[in-house]
Amino acid sequence: MPKLRICIVQYLNTAPLVWGFTNGPLRGKYELSFTVPSQCAEAMRSGAADVAIIPAIEYARIDDLVVLPDLAIAAQRQVRSLLLMAKKPIASVRRIALDRSSRSTQALVRILCADHWRVAPELFEAAPELENMLRDADAALLIGDPALRLSIAVESGSQRGASGELICSGDAAGVPAADSLYIYDVVEEWRRATGLPAVLAVWAARRDAATPELVLDFLASRDYGQARLGEISAAGARELGLPAAALQKYLSENIDFSLTAENQRGLEHFYARAAALGLLPAAKAIEWAPSPIVLENARARA
Repeated sequence: MPKLRICIVQYLNTAPLVWGFTNGPLRGKYELSFTVPSQCAEAMRSGAADVAIIPAIEYARIDDLVVLPDLAIAAQRQVRSLLLMAKKPIASVRRIALDRSSRSTQALVRILCADHWRVAPELFEAAPELENMLRDADAALLIGDPALRLSIAVESGSQRGASGELICSGDAAGVPAADSLYIYDVVEEWRRATGLPAVLAVWAARRDAATPELVLDFLASRDYGQARLGEISAAGARELGLPAAALQKYLSENIDFSLTAENQRGLEHFYARAAALGLLPAAKAIEWAPSPIVLENARARA
């Protein structure tokens, strides 16, 4: 039998979800590939993958997928790896460059512009290169490891503005700029606007690939990774050139790897607002993969 194909986002925050597949007891069971969030979604859309961690908004755009239960990339109050960096306060921003690797965070920014910041800037996609993005726009959205690197670099030398955003010098962010940069954590702004957590990505599977045993494997891989955050952070530090302690704090305090009832409410609200703004044809109800409880009960009876 051919191995199921799993497409994985190649960012640090997905490592705990797949550590059991890459470094643990499930190694070799599945065919793994690694790319950026937008391309994981394309792999599911084209049929190139059987299971993928995809931007949450893409689940509502791709037919015939189910969500694996209790698994997500979510954040409760602050995420530090989804940053809107602006040359002026957000109320004055007229043009925003959006990291083209992103899908859900692009939608979050569009919703925040309409509902929270009450601005209507021009938005366009760009390669995730901050200096070039800010050359062509008033603000830039960065996601993933590049955003986390900037967050770690500027936090110690920044201050909070009246609206809660971080303010730092352009030089501190690695961008030649005489003026300050205003840094908005997208999840922090979402929480301020809605009172809800943000679900950024979910594990989605083709309906015919989603079995209780598959779900158990994914839950086991997540639990294996969460028990080894120190090991994962040390590996990430070697790859990214960042302090292991800072990466472990990020994985343990900023990222939520579960899909709790509250996280689900945040996701459903996100779908509703995205649909209202025309980012989705309709708010999509979540369809779940078969519960592993069924398999566990069968094993207990055997």
